[in-house]
This record gives sequence, C-alpha cells and structure tokens, in this order.
Amino acid sequence: AGAAEEPSQTRRALVDTAAGAISGGISRTVTSPLDVIKIRFQVQLEPTAKWGVLRRDVYGPSKYTGLMQATKDILREEGLPGFWRGNVPALFMYMPYTAIQFTVLHKLKTFASGSSRTEDHLHLSPYLSYVSGAIAGSAATVGSYPFDLLRTILASQGEPKVYPNMRSALVDIVQTRGVRGLYAGLTPTLVEIIPYAGLQFGSYDTFKRSMMSWNRYRYGIEEDDSASSFQLFLCGFAAGTFSKAACHPLDVVKKRFQ
Repeated sequence: AGAAEEPSQTRRALVDTAAGAISGGISRTVTSPLDVIKIRFQVQLEPTAKWGVLRRDVYGPSKYTGLMQATKDILREEGLPGFWRGNVPALFMYMPYTAIQFTVLHKLKTFASGSSRTEDHLHLSPYLSYVSGAIAGSAATVGSYPFDLLRTILASQGEPKVYPNMRSALVDIVQTRGVRGLYAGLTPTLVEIIPYAGLQFGSYDTFKRSMMSWNRYRYGIEEDDSASSFQLFLCGFAAGTFSKAACHPLDVVKKRFQ
C-alpha cells in the first residue's frame, strides 16, 4: 500500500507545484499595474511630518500623491508598458516562489498529519497551519529572492531609466556588489514573510474551517470538503487582505532596503 501511495504523493506534489507556478504567473501579470504603483509609493522619499515639510533640502515634494494621479503620470510619462515594468523578473520570482511554497507547505502538512490527503490536513491545529505557512514562505523567499530584488529595482525606476532591462541590472549588481548584492534586504524580507505567510495560510485554513462549519449548520452538508469554489475564493481574499494589511509596514521597510 505504501509503494502504491508513493507515486500518488509524487503526482500530487507535481500537480501542486505546477498549479502554484501557473497561478502565481497569471496573478502577477494581472495585478502588475497596481504593484508598480504600490512600489513607487513605497520607495519615494516624502515629507511625513511638519519638520520634513520645512526641510526642503532633505525632502522635496512627493512625485506621487494619490492613486489616480500616479496612474495618470505613469501613463503619460512611460505609456502602458510602464505598468508592467519589472514584470519579467516578477514572473521569474513568482513562479518558483509559489511552486516552492505550495510544495513545502504540502510536505509539511503531510508530515504533521501523517497523510497526504488534503482532507486530513483540515484537522491540523491552527498553530501548525501558521507554522507550516511561515516555513514554506521562508523557503520560497530564499529560493527566489534575487528575482524579487530585480523586480523592485526595475519597477521603482521611472524615466529616465537607470537599467533598460533585467540583464543590465543583474550585471551591474554583480559587478559592483558581488553575488551577495543579489540578496540585499533578505533579512528584513524574511522578517516580513514569516508573519505574512503564517497569517496568510493560517487564517485561510481558519476561514475555510469556519465556512465549512457554516455549510454544515446552514445546509446540513456533512462532507469534509464541502466549501464551494466561490467560498474558497472568499476565504483566500479575506486571508490575503488580512495578512497584507497586517504586514504592510514591514513590506515598506523591505522595499527601502532593496
């Protein structure tokens, strides 16, 4: 039985890896314009207090002051391609990131529950879900970090460009700072990703269990995996929003380091 289950586990791991990579690539491309705008806001120097407003020698006026204004400026100065600036390294980052993340997460939950069946993973304690998510997120971050750095550098530059493409940025960083330069900001990134990934997957499992309990109470559904695709979408939306909002200050710090 064990020998028969091993190919099934391997196949499941491959499916999770492929699904994670494809979904990561699609979501990254669709949301790239908002991500570019977010990075521009995060890395621009701007006065945030009265003394900063008075010291014009240190802080100039903010280039981007609002979502619509930033959208119009980027469109006018850089055209539509400006909203997808840094998308190539972002794809190189997100595809291995999500693949590693979901694979490690599945392996950890399989180890903790003693079963590779997703239904059995629902019975894990919330604490284990948070810890598994944090470990999986950390592993994925280390495995894909250079592309995250390149994505931030390319997305944050306006006109005129400092680097015309990913290759020029990569060569310049390696020549000036060595290979270690590709991991600049890794420590604050891990400080951010540990609580973020833990909250994301831990809260997702919590929301999913609550949704299934509601279904059993409201509709009398007794099956373990009774949440609809739309309900799972809502759980993912809520978990992502909650974890992003909670960890956003750490994301700003990470971008400044990068």
